[in-house]
Amino acid sequence: MKKWEYRTLVLPATGLILGGKVDAQKLTDRLNELGGEGWELVSTFDTAMFEGETREVFAVLKRPMD
Repeated sequence: MKKWEYRTLVLPATGLILGGKVDAQKLTDRLNELGGEGWELVSTFDTAMFEGETREVFAVLKRPMD
């Protein structure tokens, strides 16, 4: 049976006061770095605030354990 290890990447949203925008290039760059280390993206979700603004984006990754 294959065993997995998991990692959570948290990318904060930025904005004038409370956030709401995520730097897509920063997220892409970090995911590419982790992909080069064998991590595979499993899921993403955000922590929503009022009026649909985002506080943070979470990315869950996995890779096989040795």
